[in-house]
Amino acid sequence: MDRTTAILMLALISLVFGGLAAAIFIYVIIPWRRRRAKEKAARLTPSPARVVESPADETPVTIQPAAKVSQHSLFIIFSEPGQATEQTLTQWLQKINADYDPLKKVFLVAGQQPANPITIANAFLPGELPDLFRNESADEEIKGISLIVKPPLHKRRNQQMIAFVELAKEAATLFNADVLDTQHKSATEDTYTQIIG
Repeated sequence: MDRTTAILMLALISLVFGGLAAAIFIYVIIPWRRRRAKEKAARLTPSPARVVESPADETPVTIQPAAKVSQHSLFIIFSEPGQATEQTLTQWLQKINADYDPLKKVFLVAGQQPANPITIANAFLPGELPDLFRNESADEEIKGISLIVKPPLHKRRNQQMIAFVELAKEAATLFNADVLDTQHKSATEDTYTQIIG
């Protein structure tokens, strides 16, 4: 056997072994990764509601786990909408260092995490606010605002959720307003606790 034939044989054997290794990888590793991803997804999905029995009362209590949401929203509905309320709103937005976004027609508050700002929009459709800092006025009077924020990816980074809840409480007090959750029910301390996580 001459040298060229030996080199070609070694190259052919290397190709065969490479193909065999690729086949083993596809057959073993990829299904394993898919199984692992499915198991992880199954762990992340919330389990069905658990029933907890109270020792004093025999009726079962259902505890619903907190659902994953893409954003948290709270609606601040003014008790007395009008010119005076809009002036108070303008002063409050300046106090909390809100910035106006002319493209989205909303105000943004940096809060504790400027990369995930708190959005302040009109609580009623189309959800746009005029630039109150430039004395623009809306076609209809502003009857309320909505506060919107995306939840953090990790619960330990919930400083922005705390700032979000504090802003909602401050606005509710300032405007003597009703605070509603996404189901349009009155927000309670349980609602705030669920948002903060």
